[in-house]
Amino acid sequence: MNPELPFYHEDIALKQAVRTPASAKPRFNWRDALPSGAEVAAAPAIPGFDAARIADIIGSALTDLLLSRQVTDIFTEQNRQFVTAVASEVSHAVSTTLQKNGGVISESQIIPIIEGALIRNNRHDVAKSLLFSSGSDMGFNAPVVTTRLMRRNHQVVAWNQSKIDLAVRKAFLSAKMDSAPAERVAASVSMRVAEMGLPLIGIEEVQDIVQEELMRHNHFKVAENYILYRAMRSRQRTEEASKAAPIDDRQESMLLIKGVDGSTYLWNGEELRQRITYAMTGLEIMMSVDDIEAELRRGLFNEASEADLRKTIELNAKTLVERDADFAKFAARISLSYIYEEVLGWSIARDGVAKLKQFHRDQFADYITRGIAIGRLSPDLKKYDLAKLADALDPLADMDFEFLGIQTLYDRYLIIDKTSKTHRRLETPQFFWMRVAMGLFLREETNREDWVIRLHALYKSRRFCSSTPTLFNAGTLHSQLSSCYLYKVDDTIESIMIRGIAENAFLSKWAGGLGGSWTAVRGTGSHIKGTNGESQGVLPFLKLHNDQLVAVNQGGKRRGSGCAYLETWHNDFEDFLELRRNTGDDRRRTHDMNTANWIPDLFMKRLKSRGDWTLFMSNEVSDLHETYGANFEKRYVAYEALAREGKIFGKTIPALELWKKMLGMIFE
Repeated sequence: MNPELPFYHEDIALKQAVRTPASAKPRFNWRDALPSGAEVAAAPAIPGFDAARIADIIGSALTDLLLSRQVTDIFTEQNRQFVTAVASEVSHAVSTTLQKNGGVISESQIIPIIEGALIRNNRHDVAKSLLFSSGSDMGFNAPVVTTRLMRRNHQVVAWNQSKIDLAVRKAFLSAKMDSAPAERVAASVSMRVAEMGLPLIGIEEVQDIVQEELMRHNHFKVAENYILYRAMRSRQRTEEASKAAPIDDRQESMLLIKGVDGSTYLWNGEELRQRITYAMTGLEIMMSVDDIEAELRRGLFNEASEADLRKTIELNAKTLVERDADFAKFAARISLSYIYEEVLGWSIARDGVAKLKQFHRDQFADYITRGIAIGRLSPDLKKYDLAKLADALDPLADMDFEFLGIQTLYDRYLIIDKTSKTHRRLETPQFFWMRVAMGLFLREETNREDWVIRLHALYKSRRFCSSTPTLFNAGTLHSQLSSCYLYKVDDTIESIMIRGIAENAFLSKWAGGLGGSWTAVRGTGSHIKGTNGESQGVLPFLKLHNDQLVAVNQGGKRRGSGCAYLETWHNDFEDFLELRRNTGDDRRRTHDMNTANWIPDLFMKRLKSRGDWTLFMSNEVSDLHETYGANFEKRYVAYEALAREGKIFGKTIPALELWKKMLGMIFE
């Protein structure tokens, strides 16, 4: 290993010595070395905690240290004198602390006092042994951190600042330096994590923050040792992983799988077990890994393609949702693991979950470059500081997805590279959120990256989400960010076909939702002056609009979205209510278009009084559509009078009967 870290092997051996059961280690009566009558004034405050107890703690730490160094002669006169001297110094310090604190002190406060005494005696090694064995709360105030920590074994635990403090204290002691600054560094790490507002953070990311805080507090030598120590531990874990447990190579567990290039290989399911372990992180699933693996293997067969293997496992994971709600997240994570492999070139078997963030960071700039090259992304995205944005990517945030969410994202929203024979996604969820945020702040003149990172943080934590057109198009060559469009169709063939059909097709192409007023279009039986014929009413044109929504389906990502509005007095209103019915003449049905009705106050008044309601041809009462309130009631009553005189068309029906039809269609 690295000669610059002579303590590395010592720490490994010391950790093993500390973990050895007490029954397997020699026991020495260190308290007998104390002079008779030695005591600590802390005894009334902490029952049973006297000079003898302090001597035992110091002697135990010294014993573990010497055992780790394979020293057999431990209970020597020199060592007994050392334990006695330090215990006496600690006793005096405790007494002084009691006088200052009004006779109150906790056991957790005594450990740092012992540690300080050992450091003053230039025994940093014994102090470090003490920390290895104590592992207790050091008795300091810590900021509130709601973020949970994911360990390397995928176990999710609550944030514990004392663990950070212990690790930093060991780093200081390894450098033979006073460990007092460790408390401040640990508090700074907790503050950083709290400010990030993440639901979950990985251990590697926390260690990155520890390094940064050590350097920010000017502890450069400690930071250097800490970085080298991490690198050596990482190398050791890699070596240990290469000596992993024997792989299950039983014939019944192995399958012949066909790769993309047509070649075949034996698949033993080891990577599936790793996916299961990752997917179970932090979930309370009452099934073992073996039982889940058996469920996910259902339907697999020899000579299946890699695509069939993935599809079968994902579908089997989906079927588990009905057993336990936590399987919704489990199934999502199984899919996520495949998405990461498709996009990043990452492998759960080769690289492990710990390297996901690194792969995201390394591949982000290449994703932007590739997206621009194939014409899917705007070249303006290159103007951002991509390295700064890549550092904000957080794949652990994806673990909050449920299966339906990740499936929808994969099927509709992630950009696809279709330039090669095998289509593949260019985006992971984190790339997707970042691309959308980048597209929204392209015109920002100052601190663009900071704004992007802030919006990305809202997206990834699911505290905010933009509308579908924005998610589809932000950051692309057609950055259409409007969600919905309102329009009005006039009573001319030009307006109907251009405004009502053609222009709507262009809007629907870029995922815009459409809401339009069709009341002005004359109803069935109205006279057409130009041709001296009669109108077929508004329904045939609404059928065209319905078919246009189906035909222009937003690039195949989802059906077009449209809603037609008609006022209650239009003479086609009764037929309009039937448009969504599942029975009848399909040429007069719009199954893919929504319908809505503008109801004037006057209709509700007539309904309440059980009065009648009159339907008109809109070309004969064209101003009604533009009026409202008292003026509408005045004009409507006037037109009713003209209808009774036979001067204009009018069809009178009980308001209650029309209301029943409206309610009937809602429930149908």
